[in-house]
Amino acid sequence: MSCDKIESGVPSFAKKFTSFRTHIMAPRALRPFAHRDYRILLIAMAISVFAHGMWAVAMVYQVKHLGGGPAQLSLVATATSIGLLGFVLIGGITADRVSCRKIIITVEALSLLVMSTVAVLASTGAIQLWHLAAAGFVQGAGAAFFFPAYSALLPRILPADDLLAANGMEGMFRPVLQQAAGPAIAGVLVASFSPPMAIVGIAACHLVAFIVLNALGHHKAYDEHLEPGQKRPSALADLREAVGYTLGTPWLLWTLLFAVISVLSFIGPIEVLLPFVVDDQLGGDARTFGFMLAAFGIGSAIGSLVTASFPLPRRYLTFMIMFWGFGTLPLAFIGLTTTPWQLAALLVVVGITGGLGQVIWGTLLQRRVPQHMLGRVSSLDFFVSLALMPVSMALAGPLASIIPIWAIFVIAGVASPVIGIVAWLAGKMYRDEIEHPLDRAVGPRETAPAEDRG
Repeated sequence: MSCDKIESGVPSFAKKFTSFRTHIMAPRALRPFAHRDYRILLIAMAISVFAHGMWAVAMVYQVKHLGGGPAQLSLVATATSIGLLGFVLIGGITADRVSCRKIIITVEALSLLVMSTVAVLASTGAIQLWHLAAAGFVQGAGAAFFFPAYSALLPRILPADDLLAANGMEGMFRPVLQQAAGPAIAGVLVASFSPPMAIVGIAACHLVAFIVLNALGHHKAYDEHLEPGQKRPSALADLREAVGYTLGTPWLLWTLLFAVISVLSFIGPIEVLLPFVVDDQLGGDARTFGFMLAAFGIGSAIGSLVTASFPLPRRYLTFMIMFWGFGTLPLAFIGLTTTPWQLAALLVVVGITGGLGQVIWGTLLQRRVPQHMLGRVSSLDFFVSLALMPVSMALAGPLASIIPIWAIFVIAGVASPVIGIVAWLAGKMYRDEIEHPLDRAVGPRETAPAEDRG
């Protein structure tokens, strides 16, 4: 071998050795950051989520600036929900048929176009309510395509052992940026300048996210969904396959059934009745209520970070159901709280356990669902889990006129543990998690070449 060849091989070996050593020595939660494309994807996702958090505040004050009230705000919020729920199944099918990399870049480009248009209309005084409703609809539809593609792309970028940490980092960043930082910055911009200035900031965020996403590598693992010579089935056949797989997989089916009933039992009380607890029971105001929501978000971020820092437990399904189910028990004690700090402590616990369960769940989908249908199953999860959220919110108010609010929170706190135990037993999760240890991958898990991930 010539000296030139020896010397040319040394840097490559050193780079791989350094990357390997860094991966072994780094804290578990930070290991995914050793992969270049993961860093790019997470940065872009964080910026986009931050922009969505800003929109939640900027939209409200832009509607008010137009002279709108609760009915007009409801119209824009409903348009966003329709966009999300109306397209989430289509988004999942698309993620399994089209390049996931191209989907998330296209969604970010569309968000940039829409928010730039809204910013111009708002700045020139030409904006109308239907513009905001249309923008909300596009934001919701964009999320319906973005997140199934994101979930399907992640295991193509990272090795299986790093997925738990990656989902934990996402679970930590999302509530902090979408529920706290984004709304806070938008509030500052609205108060200091005007609602249009906050919308300009949102457009700028989408521009940066779009630029960052275009730095993602081009790999066959990110784009190809069919084996050579394989014929693509129809979209309806794709959906039937995913539904059939979900119905025929007990741990997946019973977790989704548990999620539906759990969301029905506690989302409405938290979203609709908690403000009345703050006002009537604790003597607080809007700032106090904001603090309660922040406590819940901080708890979720803590739970996600903790999960990312440790290996996935062997009894992963049992832990997930335990965290999700029994994690709502603090809600049963809301009627006994007499100070905001007591209520905040209960909500932090609910947030922590919710974050712990959510990170495990996202990792299970990516580790156990066959890769060729991961986008569709992720979208089914999204759709089913959120399907009864509007029903829960619609029922909470009328029930409060019949049943004391504290009793509704007792029901909300106790329902999830009971349903969780039923799901754990009916889905035979205690047996399934032992028969399917997660060191056994399901189907091919092709990722980007190792030298391109560092």
